[in-house]
Amino acid sequence: MKRSAALPIALICVGIVWLLKSAAWLPNTPTLLALLLFAAGVLLLALDGFNKSTLVTSPMLAYAGASIYAIDQLALKTSHFVALGMVLLGVLMLIARGDRIPERREPYRRMPPQNKD
Repeated sequence: MKRSAALPIALICVGIVWLLKSAAWLPNTPTLLALLLFAAGVLLLALDGFNKSTLVTSPMLAYAGASIYAIDQLALKTSHFVALGMVLLGVLMLIARGDRIPERREPYRRMPPQNKD
């Protein structure tokens, strides 16, 4: 079974931000973090395709990026975004349970599986 690419992509994004911040090359961390999270959501959908997993993780990554940007730049309350994010996550999880949403595809195999007879 193919594993989701969400965790590796999130780790790469956080690592890049951490490196840039520790090297003092990053003046505005929240804006860059917001852009990276949004890009990670789009990239995850592009790499894994549309399935039950990406239906939930991709929009939530994009939402997290947009929320961080709005909280930092517009000085809006964090609690509103957390509450709305919980509602969005619940709705996406319910939609992903539907039969019309495809499961994750199996990875391509170079060699056919061998029979053990």
